[in-house]
Amino acid sequence: MANVKQVQVTFDCVNPRAVAEFWKGALGYVDPPGYDESDEDHWAACKDPNGVGPRFFFQRVPEAKTVKNRLHIDVRTGVGMVGDERVAALEAEATRLEALGARRLHLLPADEENESCLVMQDVEGNEFCLD
Repeated sequence: MANVKQVQVTFDCVNPRAVAEFWKGALGYVDPPGYDESDEDHWAACKDPNGVGPRFFFQRVPEAKTVKNRLHIDVRTGVGMVGDERVAALEAEATRLEALGARRLHLLPADEENESCLVMQDVEGNEFCLD
């Protein structure tokens, strides 16, 4: 049996600090202890101040994003909500994240199996869902 201690989500990006700042604002994350801003041209990181969520690491790569993500982050905004109440919560959070530089793509309406979710992009075009 594996003995996993932590999970880190790593983003390839052109501007690590800008993407880190977006996710810090989106999730309420903070810089990790000992973070040295002199390295921000090459990498950045942020972590959950409560130690519950995974650490996010952002590494600079020379190429821009060109295709759809094969993995994405779900920001669990509407947990326990259904119908119009859920959509209203998703829309309110989308508006807040747009002010941080996110882009709203489209709402996936509820169906027989799933509740509504809102597909968005961060400041470098990485898809994520408000769920």
